[in-house]
Amino acid sequence: MNNNGGHNGHGTGIRTALVIGGGVAGPVAALALRKAGIAATVYEAYPTAADGVGAWLGLAPNGLAALAAVGADAVVRAVGQPVPGMVMADGAGRHLTSFDGFPELPATMTMPRDQLFRALTDHAVGEGVRFVYGKRFVDAEETSDGVTAHFADGTSATADLLIGADGIRSAVRTVIDPQAPAPEYGGVLSFGGLTAADSGVEAEVEVAPGTMYFAFGRAFMGYWRGPDGRLIWFAGLPSDTPPSQEDLARVPPTAWLDKLRDLYAGHVPGEQLLRHTDPDALMVVGQMERMPSVPHWHRGRMVLVGDAVHAPSSSSGQGASLAIESAVELARCLRDLPTHHEAFAAYEALRRPRVEAIGLNAATVNKVKAGKSELPAPAFPAPEEMFRALHFHRIAWEETVRP
Repeated sequence: MNNNGGHNGHGTGIRTALVIGGGVAGPVAALALRKAGIAATVYEAYPTAADGVGAWLGLAPNGLAALAAVGADAVVRAVGQPVPGMVMADGAGRHLTSFDGFPELPATMTMPRDQLFRALTDHAVGEGVRFVYGKRFVDAEETSDGVTAHFADGTSATADLLIGADGIRSAVRTVIDPQAPAPEYGGVLSFGGLTAADSGVEAEVEVAPGTMYFAFGRAFMGYWRGPDGRLIWFAGLPSDTPPSQEDLARVPPTAWLDKLRDLYAGHVPGEQLLRHTDPDALMVVGQMERMPSVPHWHRGRMVLVGDAVHAPSSSSGQGASLAIESAVELARCLRDLPTHHEAFAAYEALRRPRVEAIGLNAATVNKVKAGKSELPAPAFPAPEEMFRALHFHRIAWEETVRP
């Protein structure tokens, strides 16, 4: 039985791959490669799957469609909450614009990041993908017919290709290009939280089920009603000098809440949401960052996917979806083109314009959130115009990639 989605033969002759990183892009890349006839093993630095890591995220219709191409959309929908609608306001309670989603597309899904990791990992394992934990990548060396990854514990692994899916602080990126840019700080520290159960805030703040709200103004806050009825929010605290993760962790949650409550005093509905959030429900997400344009996406037998090469920052609402798209597109190119050099070049050509345009737009939004820029006038284009090119994008898995 052919396992490559209906395409006969295998373009590059590539049979094996090392995938560095077990977040979002890694498991999807491994699934897509498997469907393309390439056996991939995922090497993750953490000792176990990343349970409890990170806050909430959204998967847009384009990300769900890319998951469907590798049969992983149903397991993700099972842990997600559909949020098809969107309302934008000005932080003083005045409505700016709204959007109910495209009726012909599935709804955006929100979920805790760790539940997405777990769903993708469990599905990949069920499909026969091997995961190896406690393997922190430190270096790689190539030969004419393969590439060997070296890990911090002294072990190594060899395959035909190495795929860097190791996130915004990618070690693979610096092996491909020691001069590669670092993540760019957006001037904002990110936080998330849940309002206290039975606090009564749900009655104070009008929140329609299945709708995400974005309230701009002197400070920015997004929020929606979670599956248990509590309100989930995410907010930014402008900061010119970014503290390290260690510095962030040293500040007690009560102190962060005090800072946020000061900033959001008078904000609608930020003041109410923060007043009804307990310190133990506060998530200190950290610096809002994005990747600037990365000059070299690949070198030799190594290539980057996901946040390692094009993290657009959370302001885009597209980080996970773009990572999934790129993982699937890379496998498609490796399936169809005669050499890995051609496959990598085609993959970059297909992906770079889209991800960089989305990243630049997110950088503009970050400036607004950091108080460095005003909302443009008119404040927003029609939402249908904003989201059409994002949400309708599809990876044409059944079509053959041409050089």
